Amino acid sequence: MTTRPERIDNPWGPRTPYAPGTPWPDRTDSHLAPGLSEQDVDRWVQSASLLHSNGDAMDIAVREGRIVGVRGRTTDRVNRGRLGPKDLYGWQANHAPDRLTRPLVRDGGRLVECDWETAMGRIVTRSKELLEHQGPGSIGFYTTGQLFLEEYYTLTVLARAGIGTNHLDGNTRLCTATAAEALKETFGCDGQPGSYEDIDHADVLALFGHNMAETQTVLWMRVLDRLAGATPPRLVCVDPRRTPVAQRAEVHLGPRSGTNVALLNALLHEVIRTGRIDRDYIDAHTVGFEELAARVKPCTPQWAAGICDVPAAAIEHAAEIIGGAQRLTSTVLQGVYQSHQATAAAVQVNNLHLIRGMLGRPGRGLLQMNGQPSAENTRECGANGDLPGFRNWENDKHVADLARIWNVTPDRIPHYAPPTHAMQMFRYAEQGSLRMLWISGTNPAVSLPELSRIRSILSQERLFVVVQDLFLTETAQLADVVLPAATWGEKTGTLTNADRTVHLSEKAVEPPGEARTDLDIFLDYAARMDFRDKDGEPLITWRDPESAFAAWQRCSAGRPCDYTGLSYAKLREGSGIQWPCTEQAPHGTARLYTDGITFAAADICETYGKDLVTGASVDPVEYRSLNPDGKAVLKAAEYLPPHEGTSADFPLQLITGRTVYHFHTRTKTGRVRELNAAAPDVWAEMSPAQAADLGLSDGDMVRVSTARGAVRARLRTTGMREGMVFMPFHYGYWDTPGGYRPAEDGAGRAANETTISDWDPVSKQPMFKTAAARVTRDDTPGGPQSDEATRGRS
Repeated sequence: MTTRPERIDNPWGPRTPYAPGTPWPDRTDSHLAPGLSEQDVDRWVQSASLLHSNGDAMDIAVREGRIVGVRGRTTDRVNRGRLGPKDLYGWQANHAPDRLTRPLVRDGGRLVECDWETAMGRIVTRSKELLEHQGPGSIGFYTTGQLFLEEYYTLTVLARAGIGTNHLDGNTRLCTATAAEALKETFGCDGQPGSYEDIDHADVLALFGHNMAETQTVLWMRVLDRLAGATPPRLVCVDPRRTPVAQRAEVHLGPRSGTNVALLNALLHEVIRTGRIDRDYIDAHTVGFEELAARVKPCTPQWAAGICDVPAAAIEHAAEIIGGAQRLTSTVLQGVYQSHQATAAAVQVNNLHLIRGMLGRPGRGLLQMNGQPSAENTRECGANGDLPGFRNWENDKHVADLARIWNVTPDRIPHYAPPTHAMQMFRYAEQGSLRMLWISGTNPAVSLPELSRIRSILSQERLFVVVQDLFLTETAQLADVVLPAATWGEKTGTLTNADRTVHLSEKAVEPPGEARTDLDIFLDYAARMDFRDKDGEPLITWRDPESAFAAWQRCSAGRPCDYTGLSYAKLREGSGIQWPCTEQAPHGTARLYTDGITFAAADICETYGKDLVTGASVDPVEYRSLNPDGKAVLKAAEYLPPHEGTSADFPLQLITGRTVYHFHTRTKTGRVRELNAAAPDVWAEMSPAQAADLGLSDGDMVRVSTARGAVRARLRTTGMREGMVFMPFHYGYWDTPGGYRPAEDGAGRAANETTISDWDPVSKQPMFKTAAARVTRDDTPGGPQSDEATRGRS
């Protein structure tokens, strides 16, 4: 029997306990190719993780022009030398034999290799035809959360001011849109208030829908080390599954899917009822408290218990812990963001911190987390459905300022309506008004909801699809042009993690074959399209990563995400630095809002807010009237039932999520031996009691069905609440005989065959955790693997 690597069975490694208020001890994690030692390495190249949002700093080992391993960097504030399983093993995907090395174009219904001149010529020809006959609204760009800042900014400029389209968004719409929107609703601006270092000081940690142990493994190591040290923090977990986080929590609340607002309103009710609020802070720094207090007054723990199916006593206990904290740190992720009333729920976590005055001091941290490594950069650069530099598309002065920086007229920058979100872009493509879609670094044929619909849209003859990626993904198989891209370790750029830490990732090796960096591809397209500013000069003047970074610095100057104090040289001197980094704060800024609310004034704010039920925008005059002094807004929310309820045909609630061993659609991690062996195929989780009620037991093959489709999976009985079924969303079809679609009997491997085309009205983030489902036995031969040695951690 093959022995699995130690860091597969124990993703978090050994403990280094520490006490509150003391530095997190160093621990160097590393992994080199078999048979090599550090003495065999020719050079080490500075980088950071590209397989999650934690921002773990590392060095890449290079031998004879090839990546041969990694080691953590102990000088870094984020990880102090630690690396998670995807960090340790994921670099091997760079060497996968099926990397794309030449462009592909569709001829006679088939994708065939060609040169760059042919591929780019087709893209430019179609672009110019559409601009002439259909206008800029016929072209859209759908990007990722895994490029570098320099690449996002270049894409934003060419899309907004070059093409002039409003259709630019990222797959960060699927994972981090609610984080951004919740921060904007409360603070008037995006940007995480807290810091990872708040974990070093907190006496209470509250994790809302955040399986940190599997999504940010190194951050969970930090928590585990605090729990193992003197005076450990008390831990509250909200998650319907009994995750590793839930197993360590003093209180684990496992609500029904779609009931987060009810639960949070009850927590707010109890904190206010018991007087555990900071009235001086509320009066000085917030508006809306009386409305919030009135809204949650009837929301007793007993009331919430009837909706959430969580014991009232457990809600009271959690409220006592949160209300009694002296240093409360909270994190939020997909269990909130991808569920019903996503933004409304995330805002209530903000409210808990504001009414307790838990901001701006060590241990008083609020982190609306990200799922992807550079999701923060999409938000800063405007590649996610906003304007660059956290500018407000409804504020004419902000648009004019951006036009000045780009040297174009303000009417060149689309601001007649909100920037188009991803789900709406696909709807426009479905309806026929969007005729060209450029997809970079993401795989919507597996990651978007209701996949049969997405495949149908991408397969339309009238839609010209460009895919820029490392491999022939399920999406690339449907494209008209496929461009081979370089990846991490093969290019230089910066990426910013979930607590605003900027890292530099340097080029270590050459990309394979004719693959090009995403920056070079975007610059080549801009040059071929001959985009010009208002003086007739080239719109984009930079030609390499460092000059692109300098251009971004000019755009960020004076804005909340100010990068003007950073440089490649400074980032090479040490390690990660948190923005804003300016002449006044040359070493970065650990926490926002240390002296009150900074960015909520009407002339500065990124948004005037939205109605939490309808998503309708608040009028600028109304915002000024409500918040004349630019304070934080305590925004109340009424609980509303989920749109899709259970029924006799579909009696269970389906939720999807991640495993520690894979990232997104396994484009990279599925090609890494250690990671793929740890979790090779899709599974479904249910409670033992729920399975027994259905006549099922652990290891059975089952079919998980909804009104949209079905997935065939191996059953695992785990400690999760009854009435629910869980599936990981990572699995698609690139490594199956069927290619990019389900089997002929309609049962697929991708969880998103089953999910619903519905999204939060405020953030427009799809609701992957609200589908009604049924689970039945499936005895079809050749289903997912069942070897106990390859079971992924649940």
